[in-house]
Amino acid sequence: MTTHHVDGAPAAIGPYCHAITSGNLVFCSGQTPLDPDTMEIVGNDIGEQTERVMDNIEIVLGGLGLTLQNVVKCTVFLKDMNDFKGMNAVYARRFDGHTPARSAIAVRQNPMDAMVEIECIAERV
Repeated sequence: MTTHHVDGAPAAIGPYCHAITSGNLVFCSGQTPLDPDTMEIVGNDIGEQTERVMDNIEIVLGGLGLTLQNVVKCTVFLKDMNDFKGMNAVYARRFDGHTPARSAIAVRQNPMDAMVEIECIAERV
């Protein structure tokens, strides 16, 4: 296994790395809507927060030479399941026709009280 800390991605707010590779699989830690420069939550609604989360995922994947097209599975953690539709609209647009396997669950609270956190598994091909 190899751990990865990607330049340009938000710094970890705990004892974890941005991603870990094992064989051809890349396990990306959950991303919240943190601005990498300020380390503050970005966005006042689920659409804006999901955009930032997807930006952060793309930064991590890009740092490893991958794109969203390499993602095989995502897990979405929503603070409120009523935000599912808004998150889903941004998610679908950003994946641009690619439909990885996915779970979406409601949680009591995400780190830093974010409305959404998304983690993913990608494959190097």
